[in-house]
Amino acid sequence: MSLRHDQAGQPPPPAGGIRLSLSRRPLGSLYSGNVRAVVGRGLKATWGSNWAVMASGFVEPVLYLIAMGIGLGSLVGTVEGPGGTEISYIAYIAPALLAVSAMNGAVYDSTWNVFFKLNFAKLYQGMLNTSLGPLDVALGEITLALLRGALYATGFTAVMGLMGLLTTPWALLMIPASVLIAFGFASFGMGITSFMKTFQQMDWINFIMLPMFLFSATFYPLSVYPEPIQWLVQAMPLWHGVELLRQISAGAFTAATGIHVLYYVVMIGLGLVLTTGRLRSLFLK
Repeated sequence: MSLRHDQAGQPPPPAGGIRLSLSRRPLGSLYSGNVRAVVGRGLKATWGSNWAVMASGFVEPVLYLIAMGIGLGSLVGTVEGPGGTEISYIAYIAPALLAVSAMNGAVYDSTWNVFFKLNFAKLYQGMLNTSLGPLDVALGEITLALLRGALYATGFTAVMGLMGLLTTPWALLMIPASVLIAFGFASFGMGITSFMKTFQQMDWINFIMLPMFLFSATFYPLSVYPEPIQWLVQAMPLWHGVELLRQISAGAFTAATGIHVLYYVVMIGLGLVLTTGRLRSLFLK
C-alpha cells in the first residue's frame, strides 16, 4: 500500500481534515512566546496582596540615604568621587544605594515569591501543564522582578532629584542601568531558589546579600580594604553595580564602565540558562 504525498511533500490529511504537525516554534518545547500571560498573572497577584511589601523595599534604602547621607555625611564632609572630583558624602553613597534598591527589588521577587510559588502554591507545575514552556515562565518571573527594580530605581532617582543630587543629565541613565542590575540578580535568583526546599535554606540568601550590601564599597571606597579583600569585593556583582551607577551619576565614563556592563550581560545570560534548565529538569522529566 503506497502513501501519496501532496505538492508540499507532506502526506494528505486524514478523512476528517485534521493534520498533526510538529511545532516550528523557536526553542521547541522550551518557549511558547506567551510571556505576557505569566506577567499579567503576577501583576494581578501583586496588586491584590503584596503592594505594602513592595513599598517597604523602596523605603529602606531611602532611610539609609537620609540617615547615613545627612547624619554621617555632616561628619565626613567631602570625598573623592568618580574622575577624582570632590563630592559630598551623600552624593557619593546615593548611587550606591540606588544599586542596592534595584538589587533588593529584583531579589525579593525572584527568590521569596518564587519559593512560595514553587513549593507551596505549586504554581509552576500548573503553568507548565499548559502550552507555556520553562523559558516563558522564567522570562515572565524575571520580567516581574525587573518591573519592581525599575519602579524602585525611578522612585529613588526622583528622591535624589528632590535632594539636589542629580547634577548632570547623564544621571538619568541610572534608571536603565538599574534595570540592568536588577536583571542580573533576578536571572540568577530564580534559578538558585529552585534548589531551596526549606525556609532555613532561604536564610542563606540574606546571609549573602547582607555582606554584599555592607562591603561592596557602598559607604566607603574600595581602597580602605587590604588588597586580597579588594579582589574579593570586585568579584561581587553589587560592587559592579555600585561603580557603574557612580560613574553614570557623575558623567565620568571610562573603559571600566563597559566592563561593569559586560559583567551584568554575562551574568544575565548565565542566569537565564540556569533558571530555564532547572525548571525543565524539575517539571518536564
